[in-house]
Order: sequence, then C-alpha cells, then structure tokens
Amino acid sequence: MKKITVAHGDGIGPEIMGATLDILTAAEARIEWDEIVVGEQLYLDGNSSGIDTNAWDSIRENKVFLKAPITTPQGGGYKSLNVTMRKTLGLFANVRPCKSFHPFVATKHPEMDVVIIRENEEDLYAGIEHQQTDEVVQCLKLITRPGCERIVRYAFEYAKLYNRKKVTCFTKDNIMKHTDGLFHRVFKEIAAEYPEIESDNWIIDIGAARLADTPEMFDVVVMPNLYGDIVSDITAQISGSIGLAGTANIGDACAMFEAIHGSAPDIAGKDIANPSGLLRAAVMMLNHIGQQDVAEKIKNAWACTIENGIHTPDIYKEGVSKQKVGTKAFAQAVIAHLGQKPKELPEAEFTHNVVFKVPAYKRQADKNKVLKGVDVFVDWKGEDPDKLAAHLVKLNSDIKLTMITNRGVKVWPNGFEETFCTDHWRCRFEVENGDPARKMSIPSLLQTALLEDIDVIKTENLYEFDGARAYSLGQGQ
Repeated sequence: MKKITVAHGDGIGPEIMGATLDILTAAEARIEWDEIVVGEQLYLDGNSSGIDTNAWDSIRENKVFLKAPITTPQGGGYKSLNVTMRKTLGLFANVRPCKSFHPFVATKHPEMDVVIIRENEEDLYAGIEHQQTDEVVQCLKLITRPGCERIVRYAFEYAKLYNRKKVTCFTKDNIMKHTDGLFHRVFKEIAAEYPEIESDNWIIDIGAARLADTPEMFDVVVMPNLYGDIVSDITAQISGSIGLAGTANIGDACAMFEAIHGSAPDIAGKDIANPSGLLRAAVMMLNHIGQQDVAEKIKNAWACTIENGIHTPDIYKEGVSKQKVGTKAFAQAVIAHLGQKPKELPEAEFTHNVVFKVPAYKRQADKNKVLKGVDVFVDWKGEDPDKLAAHLVKLNSDIKLTMITNRGVKVWPNGFEETFCTDHWRCRFEVENGDPARKMSIPSLLQTALLEDIDVIKTENLYEFDGARAYSLGQGQ
C-alpha cells in the first residue's frame, strides 16, 4: 500500500478530485492518502505562497502528490504555487501525453500521438526580473548544463521505455545562441548515446507551426520551459480538448500529478466538469508508483466510456455522443466499465516492473575561463550615442570602449539615425589584444564612472571558455 498526498483544490477541484478518488478506489488502487489544503484559502488567509508547513511535510514524506487545480487570487503579491512547488521539490521534468481520441472526440488530427517533455525549473521561469531605468525592465533567461542534460536524457529514456521512435528538440538558437544554443548542443550530445532512437531539431517557431498543422510528424518533443509551457497547451488543445489532458511533474525525490486546466470557478458546483484530465494524471501516477495493472484497468475503462458516447458537456457532440452526463455520472460510468477493454481506441498496455530513473548528472571538467572585458549598462537620458561615448572613453584602461548598443542593436560606432533608442545602454569595454583583462580593471572603471556621474545600473563580465567567446555580439556588430 502506497501513501500519497492529495489536495482537492479550488473551483471544480473538489468535484473532479472526488470523482477521481472514487474511480481509484473502485479499481482497487493500492494507495491511501493524506489530504492537505493548498491554494486560495491559504492565499486569502495571508499566506502569499499558498502552502503551509504541514502540507510541505506531507508531500516530502509521501513523495507523490495528486493535486486538483487551484485558484491564485488576482493582484500582486501572490506567487504561482505550481512554479514554487516544481522548483522547491526539484520537479525538473514536465510530461504531457497528447493523443487524439478520434472519432469519439472532435479533432482535426485523428492520427495525433505526441508527448511533450518540458524542462520545468529554469529558463525565464526563474522569475528574476528588475526594472533598470524609467523605460526598461529585464527578465533573466537562465539555462544550465545540468538542467539541459537532465531533461534531454529524461526524454530519451522515456522514449526508450515507451517504445517511441523519435525525439525532437525545439529551440530558438538562431537568435539566442548561448542559452538555447546550450540546450541544442546538449541535445545533440545525448542523442548520440541513443542511436536506436531517431532525433532531429527544429527552430521553435516553425516547429510549433508544423506541430499544430501536422502533429503526426512528431513523437516525443523536448524543449526549454517557456516554449514547453506554450506548446504543450496548444498540443493538448488540438488533440481534442485541454480538459482531457493530464500532466506529470517528475523529480529525483518527489512527483506531482495534475490536470492541466484551471479551477474554472464559473462552473464550480454545477456537476458538469470533466474529471478526465485529473483521472489521466492519476493513471500517470499509478505508472510512476509501479501499479501498471491498475493504470491499465482505469485507462481501458475510461476509453470504453468515451467509445460508448458517455460524454461530459465539454466534449459532447450531437451525432457522435450518446449520453450527456455530469461529473459524478461520468465517474460512475468509468467504474461500470472497469474490467472491459476498448474496441476502437488503443488498449492500454504499460511496461511492468520497470524502475524509470535518469542517471545522475556528472559535472564536466572545468574549462579555462579568461576575463576579456565587461558590459556596463547605463541609464542615460540623451539621444546621441556619440555624446555618451565621449563620456565613456574617460573610463578606458587596458579595457577600452568598443561598442554601445541599445536594445541589443549597435548604435556606436557608426550607428544609424533610424535606430530607435530608449534610456538603457549597453556599453562594452574589451581588451584590445589577446591578453586577459586585469582583475582590478572593472572595479577601477566603476569607480571612475562614479566620479564622472555616469549612472551604472549593472555589469556583466565578458569571458572566454577554452578560447571560445562566451558572450553575444551586438546586433549589427
């Protein structure tokens, strides 16, 4: 008997969780559960994180968390509980199967069977943001080698376990050559370790377009956090309905399973919500804890229910559906079909007695890191970059002003009058020869900037690693 943690959530959460637990009980899942409260009630009681110590203790002790949707109150000061939990518990992999259930659920893509695997902890979702000038705010995009290696290796191990034929990588490394470039580079390195699995890569924009238009081209798709968040919702929707999709958040120690839709307070208490998303997440949970027999039983019963046209209002369609039912009646229909197998939809068959564990990350040997200069970011209200440069050359030492950009575009030297400039300027100081910059050059530069009344708002050191430039050129440089 495995003990898990359960949160009934907000809005429709208690209804769909009740239905899901009824089905798990009827299917004789070998689980028992602790119930915790998270979400809106705690937010409104003054807990800005939406979770308290007792809830954390239960999740960390049981290691498995089945969560219904929650409501985050509107307005500032409330952090996303989902993001907090994923990062605090190290839930690095978000796994979302998106399969069509044609002809029983309407879709334009009857052959679709795609799994989106999304990095879950870093990228822009680190949430590190600052306002730097009156006109400019920034958000730091953090991509790490350990983060890339873990999620890419997870994608290939997933494909191997579930007999998937291909893993595809989506990035935007034609623009973000260092951050997305690292993700793509790691993907190619790890793909070489799995020669039996086909691999390819797409730029995110055209890749997402092709996925939305021709999803049968893809099998398993892995990508950084923000792209994965957007693409996984698109993929779930075009497969038939976001309301049918469940998702798993997997870490080395803990795992969280949930529906992907929100708490839908507008239909709460009306007994019309579709519990399928949370139920399918619960099937993923059963697979995770080694109860594949129960997972197969429930997934087959659910498929039979869908085949027999017993549908909740969100997927009900005249001429296809046979009976429109509410949340409770749908759950009872699934229970009534336990032990049966679908005739047209694929029968569930899961690999039994397999421990799915991604190998631990191994840190690589340190590279030779050489300081080559500094980017100095300046708040300056003027419009002529030549005038700004005239002030900045006073800061020259062994590192000298070589470029000024505005919003990434080179405006000095030899900038264009047509380039629109705001009050946020990146001013690059670099060594003129191949020698390393002196360690005291940057503190000395900043001290001189203070004396010259230059408003420095941040700096970024410029490095080479093993002789390779590890910072981007200016656009137009």
